Amino acid sequence: MATAAPYFAPLADGPAEARAAWLTAKDGARIRAVHWPLVGAKGTVILMPGRTEYIEKYGRAAADLARRGYACICVDWRGQGLAVRSVADPMTGHVGDFDEFQRDVDALLAWARTEGAVEPLFLIGHSMGGCIGLRALTRELPFQAAAFSAPMWGISMAAWMRPLAPLIAQLSIWAGRAHAYAPTTGGKTYLLSVPFQGNVLTSDAAMWEYMRRQVAASPELALGGPSVAWLHAALRECAALAAMPSPTLPCVTALGTAEKVVDPAPIHLQMARWPKGRLDLYPMAEHEVMMETPAHRARFFDSACALFDAHR
Repeated sequence: MATAAPYFAPLADGPAEARAAWLTAKDGARIRAVHWPLVGAKGTVILMPGRTEYIEKYGRAAADLARRGYACICVDWRGQGLAVRSVADPMTGHVGDFDEFQRDVDALLAWARTEGAVEPLFLIGHSMGGCIGLRALTRELPFQAAAFSAPMWGISMAAWMRPLAPLIAQLSIWAGRAHAYAPTTGGKTYLLSVPFQGNVLTSDAAMWEYMRRQVAASPELALGGPSVAWLHAALRECAALAAMPSPTLPCVTALGTAEKVVDPAPIHLQMARWPKGRLDLYPMAEHEVMMETPAHRARFFDSACALFDAHR
């Protein structure tokens, strides 16, 4: 049974009505969810955030969806936000297998039904949430259409490192370092560690400050680098999804031409074979398309909601 959870409304800057709850996945992991309902909604968007993210970061996105007629439900995945963190260092983003996130998805959808979320359901997945979301679509969960923003269907790394990364990660796990930070990462949150100039998330200074202000005001929301085990699990999941047929439901995917966080190549390949899919390129946009310039944000939500409108 869901119980009330905290939600930092002033930081989120989202719709006025919001219902936050603690959910328990079938393996006992506690996660957090928020429902932004909307009177007369055309449907409900299940918004799946990326790694390091948290519900409040998508308050403005929920408001953008509400202006276009859609309610929204968002989640703190296990290991981040206010959800359970299972390793001694809480700044470590850790999971042993990406299948664990599907347990979170199941708990979230069960709660959506309990909440009386307006159907039909649609999916928006960003970055790691795009990876989790694509796996959810292969499970034939009840989504009518999907929109992705810079989905993590591959991880950006030097070409020479790609064939070695899975082996290095596996050897590190065998050496008892599963919970250690992945190479080149550490315990500091990115938003408070780098200046706006040269950041790889957004070219919009106002949205950068919106995100930075959230983790500065509520550091319990922040997260550092991923664990070696997370990296190994992510590489396995990306490879598995690349080997599967693309889903058949309608989809639009947004990708910034300045993308530096995820690998663009698997996104192009996946969308090229998606029967009802379309890839939209956003000139000079960085990783966070939903946190980009006003023009890019408007284009993304207009495009996603037009797709949802056509498949209600």
